[in-house]
Amino acid sequence: MEKKIIETKELNFINEKLIDELLNQGKNISDSQVEEVLKKARLRKTLDVKDVVTLLNSNTDKQLKEIYKIAGEMKKEIYGDRIVVFAPLYISNYCVNNCVYCGYKRDNKFDRRKLNRVEIQEEVKLLEKMGHKRLALEVGEDPNNCDIDYIIDSIDAIYSTKSDNGAIRRVNINIAATTVENYKKLKDANIGTYILFQETYHKPTYELMHPNSIKSNYEYHLNSFTRAMEAGIDDVGAGVLFGLADWKFEVIALMQHNEYLEKTKGVGFHTISVPRLKKADGMDLNEFPNMIDDETFKKLVAILRIAVPFTGIILSTRESSELRKEVVKYGVSQVSAGSCTGVGGYKEGETKEKAESQQFSVADERTPLEVLKELIDEGYLPSYCTACYRSGRTGDRFMQLAKSGDIQNVCQPNALMTLMEYAMDYGDDELQKKVFGILERELEKIKNIKMKEITRKNLELIKLGQRDFFV
Repeated sequence: MEKKIIETKELNFINEKLIDELLNQGKNISDSQVEEVLKKARLRKTLDVKDVVTLLNSNTDKQLKEIYKIAGEMKKEIYGDRIVVFAPLYISNYCVNNCVYCGYKRDNKFDRRKLNRVEIQEEVKLLEKMGHKRLALEVGEDPNNCDIDYIIDSIDAIYSTKSDNGAIRRVNINIAATTVENYKKLKDANIGTYILFQETYHKPTYELMHPNSIKSNYEYHLNSFTRAMEAGIDDVGAGVLFGLADWKFEVIALMQHNEYLEKTKGVGFHTISVPRLKKADGMDLNEFPNMIDDETFKKLVAILRIAVPFTGIILSTRESSELRKEVVKYGVSQVSAGSCTGVGGYKEGETKEKAESQQFSVADERTPLEVLKELIDEGYLPSYCTACYRSGRTGDRFMQLAKSGDIQNVCQPNALMTLMEYAMDYGDDELQKKVFGILERELEKIKNIKMKEITRKNLELIKLGQRDFFV
């Protein structure tokens, strides 16, 4: 007899009163208190919520420089020079919600569309031609036009599409909050990370931003990761749309959510995305008083890196190339490249057309090839690695390896091998020269002698045409 699935009770574990109290106390933070927290961070001691509040309220140039320095050191210790590269794939802009900030909202009048299986595969082939190996699948919320069966079939269409040496090896999913039963279907479809933005943890703002929508239920949305984990999905990715509510409140709420998952499920966020509110059809940025400037954004990214050092931080093409270059130094570990936020946008880009409606405006319109060249020039190692998920290193197993430092034994080799694949299959002469030029430097960072020799051998085999080596 099949076991009946029982839905999680909807809890509000975000303590707004406590956050408000902490932020009020933080207004009177002294320089000596900031220094005490910075000392803990230098010693790599775990920071609690009060410590994070102290950093949020640091306000001198000296303190900020030290925050950037510590964040950069932490990032290098844990991630080395690796930067993971991915792209979003929008397959439907049908949406029944009326989110104030979104270009796909219900009240916006434009010709809605969703891609059929053939159209999805056409988009995937174009993404594969760019060299992408991991995608973030994006859809609006519409139970009739974009139900779970459509999502499952779309995932199958992506995984089954091969173009020359191109293949998508990991599909991360960013879809609306749903049931344990539906999360189980996503798990069975072999997804990577389940990503869902709370948008804002400030409940009054949340309700104001999502009027007359399925998404209006704050608690149901908030407990999505709990339901997903009950269904067996152990890699979850959170996010806040910075600009809707007070950014300091959002950072502390993210910490509360992460702590709640660690306490109840044994593992917190695999990733945190840090999108800032951007212009979209049907909205005016002047109506949002909590927008944050570039300096504040850089500060919050660095503080997040210090607060949750083993959690990946994702940055999209919402931000300019100049800003992306800077925040990669002290926080961001994953970036999108060559992105389009319109349905069918990659094919339309091939024909020099523009998707009629995009979810938000893109600031960094460089190709993946251009992004990779800059990353290498800046001393980074671009990575298309998907090995951890394919090898079962997810959830608490991944975090244990990350915190022990053992994950380095596989991350560096996998990054090198996937970069070599990219260079041979999609790179021009300039990129290949850059990649060949950093090989020895990056190989020397592999401390395990046996693993170093395996990687060196595999790199030569990749040059000769073999593919998909990973450890």
